[in-house]
Amino acid sequence: MSSNLNIILDFDIVLDLLSISTNDTQHRFSRLQKTVTRFWLPCCLLPLVETQLSHRRPLNSLLEEVHLLSTLAAHWHEIPDNCSNKTHALISLDAAILPGITIIWTNDPDFNSVHPDIEWGDHEFVYGKLAEFECENEILFNELSTQQLDLREKLEKNLFIVLKHQQYTHGNEINAIENQLANYVGSKHCITVNNGTNALLLALMALGVKADDEIITSPYAFIATAEMIRLLGAKPVFVDIDPNTYTLNPKLIENAITPKTKAIIPVNLYGQCADFDAINLIATENHLAVIEDASQSFGSTYKNRYSCSLATIGCTSFSAVKPLGTYGNGGACFTDDIVLAETIRELRMHGQNYRYYHHITGTNSQLDSFQASVLLAKFTKFPQELIARQNVANTYTRLLKEKLIDKVKTPVIMQYNTSSYNYYTIEIENRDDIQQKLQKRDIPTEIHYPLPIHLQLAFAFLKQSEGTFNVAELVSQRVLCLPIHAYLNEETIKEIVTALVHILR
Repeated sequence: MSSNLNIILDFDIVLDLLSISTNDTQHRFSRLQKTVTRFWLPCCLLPLVETQLSHRRPLNSLLEEVHLLSTLAAHWHEIPDNCSNKTHALISLDAAILPGITIIWTNDPDFNSVHPDIEWGDHEFVYGKLAEFECENEILFNELSTQQLDLREKLEKNLFIVLKHQQYTHGNEINAIENQLANYVGSKHCITVNNGTNALLLALMALGVKADDEIITSPYAFIATAEMIRLLGAKPVFVDIDPNTYTLNPKLIENAITPKTKAIIPVNLYGQCADFDAINLIATENHLAVIEDASQSFGSTYKNRYSCSLATIGCTSFSAVKPLGTYGNGGACFTDDIVLAETIRELRMHGQNYRYYHHITGTNSQLDSFQASVLLAKFTKFPQELIARQNVANTYTRLLKEKLIDKVKTPVIMQYNTSSYNYYTIEIENRDDIQQKLQKRDIPTEIHYPLPIHLQLAFAFLKQSEGTFNVAELVSQRVLCLPIHAYLNEETIKEIVTALVHILR
C-alpha cells in the first residue's frame, strides 16, 4: 500500500490537543490515529506553542504521538513578498518536502498555503482526504517512504553532521557503520565500499584472481558476479542450481574443478543462503577460496550463523531497494583474515597504504560519509523490519498454500536457514501471461531473472547453448516476484493472493 497520509497540525489544532479539557479536536485526533495517518508538528510553531502552555498539558505529551517537521532556511526566501502570514507560508513549504500525500489540518479560515501541492482545511476536509487516500490503496512493489518518515529526525541529524564536519569520504560515520555491521554479522572485519558489484571485484582482486583463472559460480543470478570475474580476465565456470533454493548445487561443484580453478562464488538468491558447509568442505579439500555473494541475503542465517560470515570473504550490497539500503548505492566486504581485510582497504583507495604511496593497483571504491550516515540511521530499524518482512513472507506462503496448493510453488526455505526475503519469489506456469494479468489489476510484480547468464549475449563467448543448465533455464521461465516490504499489511497481501486465485481459476 502507498505511504501514510501526512497531516500537518496547525497552531490552533495543537492548542486544542494540549488542552486539559476534553474537546472535539482530541476525539477526532484519536479517531484519525487509528487510520493510515502520520501527524507532524511544524518546528516553526514550537516557540508560539510554548507561550500558550499555561493550564495545558506538557508539550512532550504530544511529541510522543507526533513527529516534528523541520523548517528549512531556504524556504524563508521562497515566501512571496505580498504574503500576509509568513508562518502559514513556511508551514506549507516545509510540508511539501515530505514524500507521499500531505495536507494541513487547521480551523483557521484565513490559512493560506503558498505551495500548489499542499491543501488545508478543518476536520471535515481531513476526513474527506483520508477517504480518498484509502480508496486509492496503491500497491507498491517496494515501499521506501514509510521508513524514511519514521527515521526523518535521525536522517536529518546525521546528514547535517556530515555537512558540518565536511569529511565526505573519510568521516567517522564510516568506522561507526563498519563496526556495527561487523558486530552484527559476527565477522572480525567489515570494509565498506561504494556498491555491491565493487565488493565482489575487490574480493576477487584481494585473492589474486588474474587472467585465465577459473571461478565456479551460478548461471542463475544477477550478472554482476560473472561480470567481475570476466572483468579481471578470468573465466566464470557455471554450475547448475538446486531446484528448491535456487543456489549453487554442491553436488555438481567437484566435476567443474580444474587445475585453473581459483575460487568458488556461491550466490545467495532471493534472501536464502547456499549450503556453505558442503561448499566450504569441497573448497578446503581442493585448496580453493570461497567468496559469499550475499548481495541479497544480509540479515539471513545459515545454521545459526549470519550471512556474510560464511566464507573466506563475504560481499553484500546496500543498494536503495535492499532490506538494508542506502539512498543510492553501497556495499561491504567481510572477512576474518586481517591480511585480506587490509588488502581490500587498500584496494578501495587506489592501492594506497599511505596517501600517494601506491604499492598495488586498486580502484576508487569508497563508501561516502553521506551514505554511511543513512545506513547508521536505517540500521536502528533493520532488525524489526527484517522480522516484519519475514512475517509478510509467512503470510504469503500460508495464504498461497491454502488457496493454490497445486498451482503455485512457494519459496522453499531449508530448515537450517532463515531468509531475509530480499524478494518473495514463486514459481508458476504461464508466468508471463500471469504477470500481465496481475498488472491489469494494478498489482506490480518483477522477474528476477528472465535469462540465465550463460545465455546472455555478453557471455556468448562461453558457447553454452540452451539445455546446458536445465534447472536454471526452467526456473528462469517460471519465477515471479510478488511485492514485499516491511510495511505490507495482511489486507493487501490477501488482495494480491485473491487476484492470483481469480486469474488461475
